Amino acid sequence: MLNAQWLETFTALSETGSMTRTAAALNMTQPGVSQHVKKLEAQLGTPLLRRDGRSFTLTPAGERVRALGLARRAEEASLRAGIGADDPDRGRISVACPGGFAMMLYPRLLRHAATRPALDLVVEAAPQTTILDGVAEGRFDYGLLHHAPDHRRVTGTRIGSEELCLLYPADADPGQPSLADLEQRGLIAHPDAALLADLLLAPNYPEDYPGGDRLRQRGRINQLGQIPMPVSVGIGYTVLPRSGLAGFAHRKRLRIIPLPHRVRQDLWLITRRGRQMPARLDAAERIIRATAAALDDDGGDLRA
Repeated sequence: MLNAQWLETFTALSETGSMTRTAAALNMTQPGVSQHVKKLEAQLGTPLLRRDGRSFTLTPAGERVRALGLARRAEEASLRAGIGADDPDRGRISVACPGGFAMMLYPRLLRHAATRPALDLVVEAAPQTTILDGVAEGRFDYGLLHHAPDHRRVTGTRIGSEELCLLYPADADPGQPSLADLEQRGLIAHPDAALLADLLLAPNYPEDYPGGDRLRQRGRINQLGQIPMPVSVGIGYTVLPRSGLAGFAHRKRLRIIPLPHRVRQDLWLITRRGRQMPARLDAAERIIRATAAALDDDGGDLRA
C-alpha cells in the first residue's frame, strides 16, 4: 500500500509545480518534500519526475500517480460528506495551554459553550512538554506554546506574544529597583519563577544578576491565581506573564515596574500535522486568537 503522506506530498507538488511552494503549502521543509518524492519513487520502483535543473515534468508514471492522488482526495471528501454533517455545535473541544493563558481563555470559551449544550469543553493548564506531546498524540485539539513546535507530527502558527512583568505593590516607587532592592524584598516564587526571572531580570541586570535559582525567596505559591496576592499586600515581588494577572481580583493593588529591556514571550498555536479540523473547532480557534491578540495590548492600567 502506498504511503498516504508521500502520495499527498507528490500530488501537491504536481499541482504547485514547485518544491518551494509545496513546502510552504504543507508547512514542510523543501528537503522534506524532496525526500517524500524520492521515497514514493523507491516504493513504486520507477521515476515520477523528469528533472531539468530546478524544473521538472511528470513522467507517465507520475501522471498516473497524480491521478491516483486526486482520486484519493475526492474519495476522502465523499466519505466525510457521507458520514454526516459536521455540526459546529456538537462534540469535544480540547485545549492545552500555560496556566495564565488558560485563566484568560476559559471564560471566553465558556461563553461560547453556554448556548451550545452539545459541546464538551476541556481546557487544561499544562507544562510546555505536556502540551506538545498531547497535541502530537491527539489528546488535545489545540495547544499554546511559547516557541515554535519542534515535533514532526505537529505544526504551528505564531499568533501573538505577551509581556513578562515585574510585579511590585501599587504604592511602590515606580522607578527601576536596584538588584539590592529586589533582594531585600524577596521573590514570591512559583513553579516557573526561576525561568521567568532569568528571562526578564538577566538582561536588565547584566552585571549583578545571580540567576533565578539564587534569588532570595520571601515565599512560594503553586496556585497560579494566588501568586500575586502577597505582592498586592506589600510582601515581596514576583515575575509573571501578563496573562498570569487575568484571574486576580485585586490588580489595582499591583504595579508593573517598567524596565529598560522589555521581554515578550511568543504565543504559538499548534495542531497535529495533517489533521482535518471539524467545524466545531473554527469558533474555538477564533476565540484563542482573540485572546492572544488581547495580550498584545500593554494594559496600561498597571504600568507605572
